[in-house]
Parts: sequence; structure tokens; C-alpha cells
Amino acid sequence: MIDALTLAAGLAALALAAWCGFAFSRDQPTKDWHFIGMAVVSALVLVQLVVGVVRLSGGDRPVQGTAIFVAYLLGAAAAVPAAGFMSLAERTRWGSATVAAGAVILAVLEVRLYDIWGG
Repeated sequence: MIDALTLAAGLAALALAAWCGFAFSRDQPTKDWHFIGMAVVSALVLVQLVVGVVRLSGGDRPVQGTAIFVAYLLGAAAAVPAAGFMSLAERTRWGSATVAAGAVILAVLEVRLYDIWGG
């Protein structure tokens, strides 16, 4: 994996979590700007997914196993979009809390991806 991409995705996820957590504390639902932030974070993770698949198809192998690595890649790619869709259903401050929680989960998944690859 590319360490800088993993770091960027993790930090972007934490920034999104802080931003949505701030909206939650101000009793605000997710707004259009939050969805733009979710799109940026999701784009980073999708690039990471493509890089991971290309590295696997090129013969590189993660230290802790290919199956778990692919599972974490797919989970990371789904974390923020799933939270975003859930926040659309919950148009109160709890929608912002849902996105913040999803972003924190993504940051943890990024750390785990780094460990699985052998970082």
C-alpha cells in the first residue's frame, strides 16, 4: 500500500469526524458541505481500493493475508457512504453524529489496513 495515501485517508476521515461532530454539538443536521466532505473522503478511499487491487494483482501480498486485506478494503470503501445514506434518513443532529461515527470507524480501518499490509 501507499503509506501517504493511507495517512491522507485516515486524517481526512478524522477531519470529517471533527467537522460533523461540531455540527452535532451545534444541533445541526448534515448539510450539503458535509456531503462534499464525505465525497472527498470517499474518493480517497476509492483510490486506495484501486491501488490495493492493482498491488494484489501485481503479485504483492499483505503480511496478514489477502482475504482479510480485501475485506478491510471493502469495509473502508463502504463506511462513509453508508453513514452518509443513514444521515439522509435522519435529518436531525443525529445524522451528523452518524457521519462522525462512520468517519471515526474509517480512520480505525485505515490503521488496521496499514497493519495488515505490513506497515
